[in-house]
Amino acid sequence: MMLQQEVHKAGNFSNLDLLAKQVVEGFISGMHKSPFHGFSAEFAEHKIYNKGESTKHIDWKLFAKTDKLYTKRYEEETNLRCHIIIDNSASMHFPLVNDFLRNSLNKIGFSALAAAALVQLLKKQRDAVGLSVYNEAYEYYAPEKGSERHHQMLLSQLEGVIATPLKNKKTDSYTFLHQIAEKLKRRSLVFLFTDMFQEDKEEAELFEALKHLKYNKHEVVLFHVMDKAREVDFDFNNTPKRFLDIETAAHIDLYADNFKENYRAEVLKYVNNLKLQCAKYKIKYVGVDIQENFEKILLTYLVERQNFA
Repeated sequence: MMLQQEVHKAGNFSNLDLLAKQVVEGFISGMHKSPFHGFSAEFAEHKIYNKGESTKHIDWKLFAKTDKLYTKRYEEETNLRCHIIIDNSASMHFPLVNDFLRNSLNKIGFSALAAAALVQLLKKQRDAVGLSVYNEAYEYYAPEKGSERHHQMLLSQLEGVIATPLKNKKTDSYTFLHQIAEKLKRRSLVFLFTDMFQEDKEEAELFEALKHLKYNKHEVVLFHVMDKAREVDFDFNNTPKRFLDIETAAHIDLYADNFKENYRAEVLKYVNNLKLQCAKYKIKYVGVDIQENFEKILLTYLVERQNFA
């Protein structure tokens, strides 16, 4: 378990839905200007007509404009099932934030906003989405559905997660990922948001649980959420500081500069090992810096959706 400064303070977290919509709208707009614009050409309301399908729902107005056949999609149609899992242990509530602002997020805030943006994107694609939240307990579970009411319920739950500060809550990934694997009865795309702060034994158990998901034919993406400046680069000014493990309350006093080089080397070694473990079990590893935008996460969804078969 890596050491972190003590942080926790609740603030105003009521604008998650609005921020998520802004993230998705900006992403879609950007994709039209990128090499990936093909992913979003028939983004929400239409799908390509396949020979042999009923012509009942062909959009003839769109045909007149594009000279291509598309059929209209309807609310009950679902193309993919996605389950989002969020590690809500105390370490995910680092660093200190006073309000929920897009340019000032901690790890749980970043993960919740990324999840909310995925919910918005999944809704546009008429895909079904479910949500699990856990730490020492299985805090929340919702199966994959595609209704507007269901989406609003998930967003409300995500708001609650980021608005509630935690103290000394550890992570029981092994137990709850196994339970999630048993709950997911149909093949799904599974996204796990976690900072991977595990003891060595817990890390091994985590991969055993992820193997359970893979054994059940789910596609698994691990979003490794980090505050790169502090947790990878150890970017603190060189004044005496107390670093507190906010899951165990253990602490150490030190000057950051005296340990920065060795710390960075150990973290990079740890991350490289995670990547190797993920590759071994065919789990997609995506490193995420909370200071970056959400393009990597949303693009990962579109790429995985394209490959999902």
